[in-house]
Amino acid sequence: MIRSRRISLILLCLDAVATLFVFNTVGHLRGLGSGFILDPLACPFALLVCSIYLIDGYRRRTDMLRLDYASLHIIAVLFAMIFTVLLTFAFAPAGYELQSSRIVIVFSFILLIPVTLGYRRMIYLHAIAAHAGVRSFVFVGNSSSGAEFVEECRKMAMAQKVILAAVHPDPGQSGEVALKRFAEVLDAVEPGDKQTIEAIILRESSRDIPPELAQRLVDLYFSGVPTYTLELFHQVYWRKVPIYRLNPTWLFQEGFNVAREPVFERLKRASDLALSAFGLLLFTPFIAAAGLAIWVEDRGPVFFFQSRVGKNQVRFKLVKLRTMRPGSEASGDPYTQPGDLRITRVGRLLRSTRLDELPQLWNVLKGDMSMIGPRAEWERLVGEYERQIPCYYFRHLVKPGITGWAQVNYNYGASLDDTIRKLEYDLYYIRNFSFLLDAAIVLKTIQIMVFGKGR
Repeated sequence: MIRSRRISLILLCLDAVATLFVFNTVGHLRGLGSGFILDPLACPFALLVCSIYLIDGYRRRTDMLRLDYASLHIIAVLFAMIFTVLLTFAFAPAGYELQSSRIVIVFSFILLIPVTLGYRRMIYLHAIAAHAGVRSFVFVGNSSSGAEFVEECRKMAMAQKVILAAVHPDPGQSGEVALKRFAEVLDAVEPGDKQTIEAIILRESSRDIPPELAQRLVDLYFSGVPTYTLELFHQVYWRKVPIYRLNPTWLFQEGFNVAREPVFERLKRASDLALSAFGLLLFTPFIAAAGLAIWVEDRGPVFFFQSRVGKNQVRFKLVKLRTMRPGSEASGDPYTQPGDLRITRVGRLLRSTRLDELPQLWNVLKGDMSMIGPRAEWERLVGEYERQIPCYYFRHLVKPGITGWAQVNYNYGASLDDTIRKLEYDLYYIRNFSFLLDAAIVLKTIQIMVFGKGR
């Protein structure tokens, strides 16, 4: 935990130095004043920090070597650049030093992309990646929950090893799910030991842990080895709520701001109205061009209407640009598969860029949907999900969205298991709603659209 804060602080300081150096270098080359530029950089620096924070660019656990992070980082810095230009020339008072040259702002942010990404990759490579293989999670539970945790770590591409432990292990256990005695594991991770532990995860309840072991956990926590319940671990590391925690009373726990505070809904509705109206004006030419391409390909209808389930399980008609051959949705697999022959050539392009979703701005304007929220599911599928997935209806606490936390964190779902995993992300969003989280979703959605990751 202390190491994480130290790395975050180092990155923040490096961003400050990089902003000062790059802006002053570009400014002097362009003849922007003769002195050192300092105060005018407060706004660009603040926007840069906010944008990078939204993509977890200050988290130690973010894999900054991945191409996905690099593309997100580029979008975040460009996002900061656009807002800096907007604020500088639309709202800053006359005489603001950066107003004399747009080129300084644009070129400075472009140069900041490789600089800020470069030292992040170096820090991750040397301070984190070099130790990832020897760091371990200690999972305390039974053999079945331990096996499930190991499998989840594999699906989430975690590099850490997993040590399975139990307070009272069954001596008959063997193989990959063999459990060590928890007390013996703690002996090996006392402060000063060479073995490095990333975190301790408790599937057991507190009443199952003897007082002396609980005290040792407290001592380890204060020495820098954090302990999480399994539910909290899912939320901190993977930003989702584990499905095993769902029960009819789970809804009444703390944290459901959207469901409990009407003020959040009013603010969100106001932003939805403004953004959907602006979006329809901005994207009408794109919708028209896409509609023409759809019609030219097979002379079929341009738009596709389908009954979806919204907030409080109210049905509504969702509108999208048609991407499949006419009549395809009435028969066959309700999910699309890679290389699905029902998808037209134009439709494949529209799906990969998410442009087929643009007409849903009309649903947002009408109030059926929000810009951001859980995916609006087909009425035919919702009935099946509610029969097979416990508490699936919790996702109907809020309006569905054009994009959402599940959509940007998990690939297109084509099975019941995929739906369960997406539900875990949806419930995390509902429980932890904030406008910062919405902003992070917007940046990740832009990444998906730019790099064609839709389906």
